[in-house]
Amino acid sequence: MAITSTQTKAPASVFNKAQGSYLDSAGTPAAATITVGFLPRYFAWHSTTGRISYEWFEGMAAGTSLKTVANGTRTLDTADVAISVAATGIVTIGAAVILQNEQIRWVAEG
Repeated sequence: MAITSTQTKAPASVFNKAQGSYLDSAGTPAAATITVGFLPRYFAWHSTTGRISYEWFEGMAAGTSLKTVANGTRTLDTADVAISVAATGIVTIGAAVILQNEQIRWVAEG
């Protein structure tokens, strides 16, 4: 199993923004934990392989996200499996949305 992850963060004097990539090659991927260093108001998780995106906006209920699939259909995902944002600036992505060898790009803005 190999997990590859990169991250960049804009200087705090500009605004809080972080972005990165994620790849889990495990046969059964686990949940991902990303520490962005600030409390995000927006977080997006984009699969460039499967073309599925999950977006979380400040004020959404815990475990709720906006899901967009490859054909453009958007739904409110309330199954508590995608994005969870903690007040400490730690974002958890549920294992159910991480597929093996899927190229992920993510963005956090605060």
